[in-house]
Parts: sequence; structure tokens; C-alpha cells
Amino acid sequence: MTDGKLPILPTTVIGSYATPGWMYTALEAIDRDEYGQTDVRELFDDAVNMAILDQERAGVDIITDGEMRRWYFVQSFYKRMTGIVADPPLRKVGLYGYDSPTRYHTSAKVTVPDGLGIVEEYRYTKEHTKSALKATCPGPLTISMHIRPRDAYKDRNELAWEFAPIINAELKALVKEGADFIQLDEPAFAIIPGDMKEWVSLMNACFEGVKAKRALHVCFGNLASRPRGKRRYGWMFPALLDVEVEQFVFEYANREMLEASLWKDLNIEHELGAGIIDIKSFYVETPEDVAERIREMLKYVPAEKLYISPDCGFFQLPRWLSYQKLVALVKGTEIVRKELTGK
Repeated sequence: MTDGKLPILPTTVIGSYATPGWMYTALEAIDRDEYGQTDVRELFDDAVNMAILDQERAGVDIITDGEMRRWYFVQSFYKRMTGIVADPPLRKVGLYGYDSPTRYHTSAKVTVPDGLGIVEEYRYTKEHTKSALKATCPGPLTISMHIRPRDAYKDRNELAWEFAPIINAELKALVKEGADFIQLDEPAFAIIPGDMKEWVSLMNACFEGVKAKRALHVCFGNLASRPRGKRRYGWMFPALLDVEVEQFVFEYANREMLEASLWKDLNIEHELGAGIIDIKSFYVETPEDVAERIREMLKYVPAEKLYISPDCGFFQLPRWLSYQKLVALVKGTEIVRKELTGK
């Protein structure tokens, strides 16, 4: 991906795409040990192919692999780690929520012997599309959010620092594989407030020496379409500006475009990836809805610095709805492009 080849107001996604119904039943079959290794590989390859197809049919400019090889954002990464032990579930009864996923504790220093697998994800996707690509990786705070420090670590921050060089190595390997647009996802910034100065240092340690366009995605959580955390960005500034990235990716649609003026109010020079599709709602935005939201952002952010995306990933929505929202995203953006360029 090179910015010079992209249209004004490039459209993209955050990372994850919807899990189709057939994949849920296949995953259940895998849990029952009914699939062989080839069957499993074909399943995930087919899921990525589906995600690519839907994004390309919708006309998205910069796509991802839909994160189809991951589960609940970070849960699948824990299978690649040593030094962690699963804890008994906190809650099994009732609605699935933030206290439902499997939690772990450390039993030794955490290692990831074979890497996070994101390079392999990217390699497959690159071989199966001609579209511009964005590689995504959870940040050190988020990837460790379900692991409780016990043995070998004194607190959450020390554990997060363990992941910084692991992530940094993964991002550098992505660059060697050809990735030129890499996004770290850190909802933990908003979900569990902490020492911003240390957290900024953590992000910069992850990005150190990574020769690609770098973005930081900060949202407010999205589990079963429920957010978590203080739903404001203003308090993160100006400290957040010390993160060494070219682009911040924020959610606006679900918050009724709250803080749309932030870039102008704080004279921010970074690019903004603006979330203007509400992925926590079953309402299907019309193209004009999308265009209206983009026009609102353009009051405060120059068009050449504005990217258009959903608020967050589509993992928690059904496929039919996700696709319709992607189509609206693209059509609404095209309306505003014509207004800006006259063609």
C-alpha cells in the first residue's frame, strides 16, 4: 500500500470481519475432534477468502484478512504461549460479557516460541488479493488483558513490557514480508486507565525500528456490542501525541460523532482514521448517513489526512449485516469524494 495510489478519503476496516454461520458449526466440529489438520487449514483459508471477497465486493480500498484465524480478538494467541495457566471460569451462566472469557495466570516467564502467527496471516492474504492491505496486531496491554500476573511478574505493567519485544519482533517480520501499513489495537488505553507516560513508552517500544506506516487504534471495547471504559478521548491528550505513529484510529459513530472537533481543538497534525459506521448497532446506515458523518469530520480534519472506517471490527455482527454496512461505508464515501473532486 502506498498513499499515492489511494483515492482521497481512503476506506478501510479496523481488522476483524464477521464470522459466518458455517464457521461456527465447523469450530464446534473441531472441538469434537472431527476435523483433521487439512480440514482445519481449509476451514480457515476459506474463511479468509470469504472476508477478502466481501471487502473487495463492497469496494473497500484497504482490506485485512478479517482476522479470521483469531478468536475473540486475543484468545487464540494464548494457545501460542508458554508460562500461563488457565483459571476456572468466573461466570458461565447468563449473557456473555467481559467476565466470561477464559482467564489465565502466569506460572513462569511468558514466551511465544513461534511468534504470534500474524506474519503467516499476512503472507496468506498477500498471496490471495491484489488489494492494498493493513496488518493488525493487539498491543501489549490488550494482548495481556486476560492474563493475571502471578509468578515472575510483580504487576500488570511488568507483564505488558514482556510483550513489547515480542510484538516488536512480529511487526519487523511483517515489514520483511512486505507489510507497509501496520496498526496496533489498544482498547486497554480506554478500558483500564493507567500511567499514560508509561503506556506511551510501551507503544513506542512495540513500534521501534518498524519501517512502515504506523497506526494506533483506540476504542472502548466491543464484546456482544457492549463498550467498556470511559468513552472519551480528550483526557488522553496531549500525552497520546508522543506515540510514534502517523495515524490514530478512533470510534465516533456509536458516540453520535462526539469529539469530532478534537483534531481542530488540539491542533493535531496526525492522520485520523475516523470510525463512522456503528458496529454496535443493527441499524444499517444509508450512504447519505455515512456522507453526513464524513462531512462533519471534514469540518475539523483536512481531507488528505482523513481515512474512513467502521468504529471497530465486525466480529460481533452477523455477516449479512456487516456486508451491508461495508457497502454503505464505501457508497457514502464516494458521495463526498465527488463533492470534493467534482468527479
